[in-house]
Amino acid sequence: MLYYLIEYLEKVYQPPGFQIIQFQTVRAGLAAITSLAISLFIGRTIIRWLAKKQIGERVRDGITAGAIDHSHKSGTPTMGGLIILLSVLGSTLLWGAIAEVYVWLILLATAWMGAFGFVDDYIKVVKRNKSGLPARIKLTGQISLGLIVGSVLYFHPQFSDIHTLTYLPFVKDETLDYDFLQYVFTGIDLGWMIYIPIVIFVVTALSNAVNLTDGLDGLAAGVTGIVAVGLMAFCYIAGNAVFSEFLNEMMLPGAGELTVFASALAASCFGFLWYNGYPATVFMGDTGALSLGAAVGTLTLMVRKELLLPVLCAVFFWESISVIVQTTWFRYTRKKTGTGRRVFRMAPIHHHYEAGGTHENKIVVRFWIITAITVIAALLVLRIR
Repeated sequence: MLYYLIEYLEKVYQPPGFQIIQFQTVRAGLAAITSLAISLFIGRTIIRWLAKKQIGERVRDGITAGAIDHSHKSGTPTMGGLIILLSVLGSTLLWGAIAEVYVWLILLATAWMGAFGFVDDYIKVVKRNKSGLPARIKLTGQISLGLIVGSVLYFHPQFSDIHTLTYLPFVKDETLDYDFLQYVFTGIDLGWMIYIPIVIFVVTALSNAVNLTDGLDGLAAGVTGIVAVGLMAFCYIAGNAVFSEFLNEMMLPGAGELTVFASALAASCFGFLWYNGYPATVFMGDTGALSLGAAVGTLTLMVRKELLLPVLCAVFFWESISVIVQTTWFRYTRKKTGTGRRVFRMAPIHHHYEAGGTHENKIVVRFWIITAITVIAALLVLRIR
């Protein structure tokens, strides 16, 4: 909104220097500074309020057994995702072109799952119901968000020429068209039957993956912040005619505005680490984890890079895979032998290493390093054809 005000003043009164607000890189920098400031200064107030209201974490019994002891974290203020939401949404509203379909859709996606996460946290820590929001309600929120995002990306006139197209890694001068049905039902537009379920899957998978990763101090926030830096580059390239042509990428008019949001997202995560780094004085809870996952998933879909997610978000990917493998193998062996067996000491995978004796701070830093490497690798893929 501040962006539109400054733009109006620049057109009417033409004060010197105001024209720089038109540059997305300038507004991305301002959004990052604003987001970081909100996280650092308002975050302290929110943490004090959470502590005063005794809105603290209740550690699961399984995390205080054997080689893992998280009992010292009990009582630490949670619902710190409010800090992330306030910083990323507030700074984007100030510096982003919110009239752009890309911007208001990503804001909706982030706030949507943030609301479901807030309700889940509220039930757990305020109502003292450790079950939280029923899984079916949470899944309904994820599916409904995916339905909204998929419908907009498919049916909105701005995406009419590319609604089923996406980037296909390692293939020169080609993209993947999800509309496989066009070869069977010629003349009938049924691409939405394939594309929208894919969007629902990506949004649901990412929001759950970040939630699973949020098990150690600073892990989810740090990994998401690094991924968001990579997404800043993808968003800027997608919306810039020169860079998209140089890299032989799809030019997506208006997508460059997502650079402002991605910048705010990265800064909000790094600002949150000021309090969430080991030893954490606040946890993000589902309020933060679900909204961050929805934001990352929706961003990758908007810039048509969802097929790069296993590389770009490798840590999130393996956290989810470890849970799936552990659960599947345990159920299979219990059915076959009567005794369930495990592949990992614990799942998600970060607890496997923690149970093996590695300090959680070392695990977190190593996962950050791995994420930095995979993000760079994802960016390099753009030049491999």
